[in-house]
Amino acid sequence: MSDYSILIQGIKKKTGIDLSLYKEAQMKRRLTSLYEKKGFKDFKEYFQAIQSNQELLDEFLDRMTINVSEFYRNAVRWNVLEKKILPELLQNNKRLKIWSAACSTGEEPYSLAMVLSSHVPLRDISILATDLDLGVIDRAKVGLYGERSLKEVPKPIVAKYFVREGQSYQVSDEIKKTVTFKQHNLLEDRYDTNYDLIVCRNVMIYFTEEAKDQIYTNFSKALKPGGVLFVGSTEQIFNPEKYGFESMDTFFYRKK
Repeated sequence: MSDYSILIQGIKKKTGIDLSLYKEAQMKRRLTSLYEKKGFKDFKEYFQAIQSNQELLDEFLDRMTINVSEFYRNAVRWNVLEKKILPELLQNNKRLKIWSAACSTGEEPYSLAMVLSSHVPLRDISILATDLDLGVIDRAKVGLYGERSLKEVPKPIVAKYFVREGQSYQVSDEIKKTVTFKQHNLLEDRYDTNYDLIVCRNVMIYFTEEAKDQIYTNFSKALKPGGVLFVGSTEQIFNPEKYGFESMDTFFYRKK
């Protein structure tokens, strides 16, 4: 058995995370640079160290999850969400059930709350935000971001919902109250149902085709009929009918 296979089996047993569902070349490259930086000679030696060192395990989990995010990422798509998708969803229900899956450090669910606030009062907004990595969830709850993360945010929204603190920006408490953060593994944990909107962007590119198929199937089951899935700009679904979806706009899919 290869050293990498030993690592995959050991990590699945220890954490429940199945690394074989991630693209192997990308994952190997990322983890090789990590263990070399720490002074280990191969995956087997690295896993033995992880077994008894919580700090190494936390660092490993942080490295294998992808935490690159910003507010209103690909702003044109957020404009479509605000002007076209949300008005249609709100025709049927003023209190939407929304899930921001693989939310990373929180920019996405907070963006959702800000966009939705132009349609309904903040008190009527409730968003579930989940990620595999507890470290990024903790950072998301704090809600403090560098200027670079805000480059796509409209200036009136920055003025309304952020407070400048030195070189950083703090999300307002009224926005933070609309989002509930929880740990969730898209490949292992159960999905809740009856969502009006699921947003999962810029994470599927790291999964194998088998894993993507499983996740899209589960997203479809989690959405109510007429509910919408919003995906990232490199993640167009080329066979939406397979999952009971129809294309609503670029990167937006409605469950039939």
